[in-house]
Amino acid sequence: MNRELIINVNPTEVSIALCEDKVLVELNKEQCQTGFSVGDIYLGRVRKIMPGLNAAFVNIGHEKDAFIHYLDLGAHFASLTRVVDSRRAAKRPVRVEGMKLEPVLEREGRLGDHLQVGQIVMVQIAKEAISTKGPRLTADISLAGRNVVLVPFSNKVMVSTKIRSNAAKKRLRKVAQEVLPQNFGVIIRTAAADADDTDIKQDILSLIERWNKALGEIRRSEAPARLMSEMSRVNTIIRDSLNDTFSQISVDDETMYNEIKSYVQVIKPDMARLVKLYKGKVPIFDNFDVAKQIKSLFAKYVSLRRGAYLIIEHTEAMHVIDVNSGNRTKAEDDQEQTALEVNLAAAAEIARQLRLRDMGGIVIVDFIDMRKAQSRQTLYQEMQKLMATDKAKHTILPLTKFGLMQITRQRVRPIAVAETSDVCPTCHGTGKVEPTILLEKKIEGQIQRLASEGCRYVHLRLSPYVASYLRHGVWSLRMRWMCKYKLRIKLTSDQSVGMIDVNYLDKRGNSLLVG
Repeated sequence: MNRELIINVNPTEVSIALCEDKVLVELNKEQCQTGFSVGDIYLGRVRKIMPGLNAAFVNIGHEKDAFIHYLDLGAHFASLTRVVDSRRAAKRPVRVEGMKLEPVLEREGRLGDHLQVGQIVMVQIAKEAISTKGPRLTADISLAGRNVVLVPFSNKVMVSTKIRSNAAKKRLRKVAQEVLPQNFGVIIRTAAADADDTDIKQDILSLIERWNKALGEIRRSEAPARLMSEMSRVNTIIRDSLNDTFSQISVDDETMYNEIKSYVQVIKPDMARLVKLYKGKVPIFDNFDVAKQIKSLFAKYVSLRRGAYLIIEHTEAMHVIDVNSGNRTKAEDDQEQTALEVNLAAAAEIARQLRLRDMGGIVIVDFIDMRKAQSRQTLYQEMQKLMATDKAKHTILPLTKFGLMQITRQRVRPIAVAETSDVCPTCHGTGKVEPTILLEKKIEGQIQRLASEGCRYVHLRLSPYVASYLRHGVWSLRMRWMCKYKLRIKLTSDQSVGMIDVNYLDKRGNSLLVG
């Protein structure tokens, strides 16, 4: 398998596309400097206790109060509270390494016995804000590295179940125990199986340093405040995914390029050569044929080979996927085989769409009916195999007698596409598009206005259709406007721009028509 990471950096957003054999399988978007990402640690203040839900709402600075359930407090919440209170007090702070741990919380208990309105708590974001819901919190804090996950207030060393070798498990436990202080445990990740002992030890020590730094911020901070930020989404994906199957990591921003290259140099020096700065004139997603695949995110219908297709519907309660054979036909006595072939092809695309759209919760798939139990079992096993590479926690149930497959999948970020329909950005729902000659006059009018304000450089980012129209001919409209208004005009074709939309930018990529 050939994997590529393609990163598009804009002033307000970073888009990260993960492709496998040139096919887009994951799309992540990160808002620049917004915070409140999964893994971030905050000092929050309890706003409201909800006895009926056995939960509380906590102010961490987000526009919506965050939510924490009793079961999310963690077994060692009392020990965490003691450390936080000592850090906020003037007396000598309690160190995790030498403290005697408090009794663990009972599995069945009341949140009101441990939290009070106005109380200051140290929490970690477990799920980002989704729709009208604020972030989901946990007080069972952990810090993820490339090889291990550090778990404060624990003395256990656990190994990923994907590491099968008993010899490897024994070696990894021994390596971790050599450097772990008292009251610190780790979960050894699958990536550690191929890592050197020195790298694993360094990973543990660096995570302990980050933990101590977060504790040090408590005394200097007033709730609500962020104590520690998870690394950028780009570096998180690289940390969790980078292996020998990667062929390149392409990024179109020099600052981000230097940051990624430095990070890869630390975690896997021999792969730093794969990080490349893209300098092409065509937008990076267009160059790698990602833009067209991103547009399929908004499609209700997803085509399969030989005429078959999927229909994907989103509701508040669940996601529903219907598999259709379309105009595909075969002999009457071959219907079972035809149904199995279409269902297997649909399963591969469904596994991809779940990752691509980041669909979570309950997913119901209506496959084409198959009479034979062996065919249904084959489809079930194939879906399990296809979903094995999905890092999100999931459960797949066998087909029911009605041909329905039930899938539950963890969701920690907002779904990529909440709605499959919207008002057309080109005609704004009127069904009418502005005539080309009027669009030409509109663009020229804006250029004239910018020139009159002293502007000597305009970067137009527009659809390939309009860009081609402005470039057409030896004495093109672009050339005529440059001569007429005494300024330089650069054209960039971008498939993500609406058919008749035009962005007027300066040399730094900032809009010239603000306000």
